Amino acid sequence: MTVRLTRNYRFVASHRLHLDHLSEEDNQKLFGKCNNPYGHGHNYVVSITVKGPIDQRTGLAISLADLDALVQHEVIDRYDHRYLNFDVPEFAAKPSTTENMAFAIRDHLLANWHQKLGPSAPLLIDVKVQETKRNSVTLALIN
Repeated sequence: MTVRLTRNYRFVASHRLHLDHLSEEDNQKLFGKCNNPYGHGHNYVVSITVKGPIDQRTGLAISLADLDALVQHEVIDRYDHRYLNFDVPEFAAKPSTTENMAFAIRDHLLANWHQKLGPSAPLLIDVKVQETKRNSVTLALIN
């Protein structure tokens, strides 16, 4: 039997959405209040969804402790209480949009997925980043 399991994680971070190649006016039009020169913060929620068979021995699709440890190391420790534009290398050259965050989180998780979760780890199928109650991005890796 195959199941999908979603686990939610929270972190707090600040950022400024700004593109150097655009004028101040164009940045303001594109990003609005998210272009505040002093930045602004969010209480992010990241949802990680996996798909796999239930281990008959444990009754689990994945060890939550192992998944939590991987997400803690690859996501929470990297982003929590950081100014994303300056403290996180992947956002030095591209804007820290919710879309770009979803791709970066996917890449960080997949880089150590089987090493940390084992060769029979379930598939990572979704990374969802919720920035506000009205704004979230879901990166679907597998349908």
